[in-house]
Amino acid sequence: MQYKNSQLLLAKRPKGMPEDDCWKMNHEMITSLDDNEILIQVKYLSIDPYMRGRMNDGSSYAEPAKIGEPMTGETVGIVVETNSDSYAIGDKVCAHKGWQTFIKVKDNDPTLYKIPETKIPLSTYLGTVGMPGRTAYFGLNRVGNPKSGETVVVSAASGAVGSVVGQLAKSYGCYVVGIAGGPDKCSYVKDTLNFDECIDYKAGNLEEDLKNACKNGIDVYFENVGGPVTRAIAPLLNKDARVPICGFISQYNAEDVSKMETPFHVLGVLDPKPEHRFFVVTEWMSEWAKATGEISKLILDKKLFYRETITKGFENAPQALRDVLTGRNFGKQVIEI
Repeated sequence: MQYKNSQLLLAKRPKGMPEDDCWKMNHEMITSLDDNEILIQVKYLSIDPYMRGRMNDGSSYAEPAKIGEPMTGETVGIVVETNSDSYAIGDKVCAHKGWQTFIKVKDNDPTLYKIPETKIPLSTYLGTVGMPGRTAYFGLNRVGNPKSGETVVVSAASGAVGSVVGQLAKSYGCYVVGIAGGPDKCSYVKDTLNFDECIDYKAGNLEEDLKNACKNGIDVYFENVGGPVTRAIAPLLNKDARVPICGFISQYNAEDVSKMETPFHVLGVLDPKPEHRFFVVTEWMSEWAKATGEISKLILDKKLFYRETITKGFENAPQALRDVLTGRNFGKQVIEI
């Protein structure tokens, strides 16, 4: 066996928007497998907002990406060589082993997930039925706890996480308002995803538009962006409101995030203070299969819709990350290898 693996290694930590020199292309030959190892040929690489935080060398909920090692990220691919009783050639597998085109890994690695045979496209296991979809499912259900008739507001509503949050909330009988950037994304959120309303934060009337859309206040706000959106949401939060904090992408490129106003600053001074906390999807890892199964069924039954931006070429991953951080992508961003 002989396979040429291409890797994008983290070369330096960025200040502000990560430019191309933050990564270095590396090539290596994979010529053998040890006992209980498999080799995955990567077909798609996930690009997600959290990656920007992992490039920083600071305290966080997860270890920072290491200089000289493949950039953090999840991939999906096909087993092309196996020295394992658990995996056969042709098996489809998700792995969280960074930006590389071939992955040699032990068959008991906890980041591996064998994909069941379905009609759902492989790339979707990095988005709606992958980590972003599970993030939406658990953040909404376990932290947001929506009830039928309540008002749920979702920022970054056309994105990989927000689009699933809003559609799930609608299926639970909630009144759902999305926030997105630009008329195209807003019309998609309202007309295709069937949110009740969608507000264009770029239109310049955010506070007024939110008040008009949320006549009964806000019971659940699913936080993805931070900044001016959180400040506009805060006065409309009802007593006993819940705010799952998934992220705050508007501040990820700050040179010193510790000096920025975060959603915790905005929400923490309110009286009454809404129930709010940051969460990570790994809190419910033992239930991932259940969530994936529920979301998969909704897709197959044509009750949950999604959109992907698929960029061809492994070398385009850095630009794709910049696109995600600036909102240039539409829906879930993946790289096709």
